Amino acid sequence: MSSKSSKTDAGGPSSAGRDDLPETVTVGRVLRPQGVRGEVVVEVLSDVADRFAKGSRLLAVREDREDRDGQPPLSLEVAASRAHKSGAVVRFAGCEDRDRAEELRGLWLEVPRSQVPAAEAGTYYQYELLGCLCRVSGEELGRVAEVVEDGGGLLLIVEGEGRRIPVPFVREFLREVDVAGARIELELPPGLVETCASRS
Repeated sequence: MSSKSSKTDAGGPSSAGRDDLPETVTVGRVLRPQGVRGEVVVEVLSDVADRFAKGSRLLAVREDREDRDGQPPLSLEVAASRAHKSGAVVRFAGCEDRDRAEELRGLWLEVPRSQVPAAEAGTYYQYELLGCLCRVSGEELGRVAEVVEDGGGLLLIVEGEGRRIPVPFVREFLREVDVAGARIELELPPGLVETCASRS
């Protein structure tokens, strides 16, 4: 699955120019059908207000991309949408009944990265953190393999030297975040790495 486009506070230069970023960015996921007229409930994973506005086009893929047999992503056009407690209720063009809506269950909805607007000053997208090399006092800790929301904030899952280290993504631990250079300089409390690290 592609990385989410949700923005995160931190600051630093844009990631424009990096060639290790995903070609597409996930902006939502179809959770389930809603009613009998072809609508689906979508978990919205985008900060763009009109991402699911009528006429918007999205790419739809299964989580296990190996099952696509080399087929291109399904292209969907939003015919109608409205707010919902889980994100949005969306009806796609050509989806007129519950059976067709059921076929969309579990699809990840994506857009080309070129359609993601530049992050505002002081923020950037979660997908920009992936692959960043993390260092503590000049020593390499590893690279960001995942960005996880744990309810209390974000965790960077840093992998290196056969171990996985969850690092809270909070300002007091950040010395410098350079997403353009794929680099994060950290200042961590003594013992955090040893306490939290697990062998992968």
